[in-house]
Amino acid sequence: MANPAFDDKRGAERMVSDAPPAHYVLRIQSYSLLSKNSVDKYESGVFQAGGYKWKMILYPNGNKSKNVREHVSLYLSMEETSSLPSGWEVRALVRFFLLDQDKDSYLTIQDAMRKEWRFHRMKLECGFDQFLPLKTFNDVQNGYLMDDTCVFGAEVFVTREKSTGKGENLLMIKDAIGQKHAWKVNDFSQLDKEFSESKVFIAGNQKWKIRLYPDGKGSGLGGFVSLYLVLADTNTLPPGTKVFADFSLRIMDQLQGRHFSGKANHWFSASTEESGWARFISHATFYYPNTGTLVKDTCAVEAEVTVLGVVNAL
Repeated sequence: MANPAFDDKRGAERMVSDAPPAHYVLRIQSYSLLSKNSVDKYESGVFQAGGYKWKMILYPNGNKSKNVREHVSLYLSMEETSSLPSGWEVRALVRFFLLDQDKDSYLTIQDAMRKEWRFHRMKLECGFDQFLPLKTFNDVQNGYLMDDTCVFGAEVFVTREKSTGKGENLLMIKDAIGQKHAWKVNDFSQLDKEFSESKVFIAGNQKWKIRLYPDGKGSGLGGFVSLYLVLADTNTLPPGTKVFADFSLRIMDQLQGRHFSGKANHWFSASTEESGWARFISHATFYYPNTGTLVKDTCAVEAEVTVLGVVNAL
């Protein structure tokens, strides 16, 4: 008997049924061309069952990533789960089908103990590594492969579901690479808003921007230029997302190269999207002509950002 792909060694129950699969049928013509064209894995279209979305995943010559040989491997995968609440879990009774085209009946295969399969964010796929021996599948007397055509199927009956509990996954990034972004603030004396922002730039697969308060913010209000790094578009981030980054901000000395800079690290999120300095540089220093920070009414700003870790909710 075939062994399931999960940690259940009790095998598969095989029966014969006249009833076709209730939820999805996968008919494959010119089946032999899958192997001839090096199609080692085929994923079906998405179908709905029990209020969730699924697809079948077929390995015509066995799942090589699990060292399966001389067998067909077949799995069920849960799809489009990003919108499900934190801590979700779905349990389902799953039955696979293979049409005997000679007898017009179906070989059905399911867990030998009729045990529910458990799907959650860390395990989206279950099935059988050794669904059927290739010798059995290819033998025309069995009726499974006729005229180079076969028909698979699946039924999925959801029995339990829950979304209690919370969790998170922290990924620390090895050999993280920093990215620089330069921003020229022209017509500085004409800035009439509380703050100005650079264009969005990408660093560590995250979106960022620089935010400058010409008249200061918080403790720097009225006497300083305030400068911050901002995690952009936080309203589009999945709930629970946090980004840990090392960053440097600089206002460039355009005359002598003696730049004004600050360096820090911070956990950025939707609730703490910016980090920086309320008193980055005093107005007295910034507007002094020999400082080089404001030349021809232009201020040059630079950010360097290195993403060191990302947290996502489970």
